[in-house]
Amino acid sequence: MPSLRQLRFLTALADTLNFSRAAEVCNVTQPTLSTGLKELEGRLGVVLAERTRQSVMLTPAGEDIAARARRILAEVKDIEAAARQHSGAFQGEVRLGAIPTLGPFLLPRALPAIRRRWPDLRIFLREELTDSLAAGLAEGRLDLILVALPHDLGDAVVELLFQDGYQLAVSEKHALAAKGQAEPEDLSRTPLLLLERGHCLQRHALSAFPGIALHADETFAATSLPTLVSMVEEGLGITLLPQLAVDAGATRGHGVALLPLPGACPRQVVLAWRPGSPHTEVFRQMAALLRDVREETAAA
Repeated sequence: MPSLRQLRFLTALADTLNFSRAAEVCNVTQPTLSTGLKELEGRLGVVLAERTRQSVMLTPAGEDIAARARRILAEVKDIEAAARQHSGAFQGEVRLGAIPTLGPFLLPRALPAIRRRWPDLRIFLREELTDSLAAGLAEGRLDLILVALPHDLGDAVVELLFQDGYQLAVSEKHALAAKGQAEPEDLSRTPLLLLERGHCLQRHALSAFPGIALHADETFAATSLPTLVSMVEEGLGITLLPQLAVDAGATRGHGVALLPLPGACPRQVVLAWRPGSPHTEVFRQMAALLRDVREETAAA
């Protein structure tokens, strides 16, 4: 059977498409990695990678086997984690991924409480888009992800944390700034400034009012919520901001007026992990802690 070491070599090569960098990731010499992959190819009877002087490319068989290898290695990590669980207090490492419209506004307040609750735990944070986080969870690159629904997370275990509504953000000089609250018709008349494609918040914002067609301003797209707020402040357009970001002070110090949006469909903020994770009970406790932090932020 292939060894775990050989499978690690293959996934490292799949991630880097470079023998030297893959060897560094695996902490071995390049000849050792090359020999291990040759042995794996011989054992399986297929070519896993095409090699030239300029590039490395996985074959279809290599892509398929690398994906399966990631799942196997993730299961092995879960076995190691389960052993640590049985040995005593929760410790070790947790790789937590979060989308950019959630992580910066929730985790800074939550991490101190998590450290107090589990002092021997090390948390490694990754900020990525939802598709990348979902893939990282399934492949074992991540243990836990903080994302917003609706989104397809496969067979992941999903724990609802809270519903995150929206407020309409306009420049203080905008005609809507004097209104007490915004109506769906106000949004349908003007294209919305939104985050660039790939951010789930773009899709969620456009579907905030089912049955009413909202449109994105195709001439501009922001890379982050702070950039979006600055664009609104400059009078370049209007946007929807998640309530979590508003409560965390995303517009503080900016010339931006905020208007409630009664009837808007909120996004569902969730914590998700792989089925069968040995940390399931701890992750549920973390979910409860995150809910408490959100309530405190909303009340502040």
